[in-house]
Amino acid sequence: MRTCPGLYFDIGKKARDVLHKDYAQQSPVHFHYQLMDWNLDLSCQVEEIVPGFRSLFNCTIPDSGKVELQYLNNYTGITGCIGLLGNPERGGYDPVANFSGLIGTSILSLGANVAFDISSRTISKLNAGLSFNSAFLIASLTLHDRFDTLKASCYHEVNPLTKTAIAAEVKHSLSMKETGVTIGAQHAFFPQTVVKARLDTSGKVGALIQQGFWQRFFVTMAGEMDFGTNELPKVGVSMALR
Repeated sequence: MRTCPGLYFDIGKKARDVLHKDYAQQSPVHFHYQLMDWNLDLSCQVEEIVPGFRSLFNCTIPDSGKVELQYLNNYTGITGCIGLLGNPERGGYDPVANFSGLIGTSILSLGANVAFDISSRTISKLNAGLSFNSAFLIASLTLHDRFDTLKASCYHEVNPLTKTAIAAEVKHSLSMKETGVTIGAQHAFFPQTVVKARLDTSGKVGALIQQGFWQRFFVTMAGEMDFGTNELPKVGVSMALR
């Protein structure tokens, strides 16, 4: 039986994938040409440099770039990375260092994540989380924004053969005393054709269709509409080679 809890960023990942991954969203810094906004995301992972260790390189042009080292054993998952993060207000990049740790098993795990802004010598991120995984339900509880934002999420796989799943997330701001709920679902009509949709209590509705080719190349068309504003619907197309 697998006992490895994974990494801190695995907490709530399945619910995040259904509710947020590949939708029509922009990075904080992006290229703009005429009517198009775009960015490029590159990543490379090297498995088992030495037993238990692996490395990851990620670069989102022009938003950020980082080099990460990960260590996994039966009951812990530790990561450390250093990189540059785009700062739209200054028009430059801030050097940051990030550390996270997770302890537990594949069923129950507890972890924390902290990021340091090297230039200002301040803590820019402080998060903690708890995850429960079972064959029926995957649930998580996390604290973000220096423990000011509380998130609870759950994920249930209805049919693994068609990748049918439902997910929900509740987000509460302690300082603003505001609560938001997002629910969503995904389904694969064919092995390489996945459809996802979501809606939240603020009036935003999003949907996407992703088509895979040769099990390596994926094309995604996503759209989002905010019924709470007069903004035009957002539509985006992305391509990924994995």
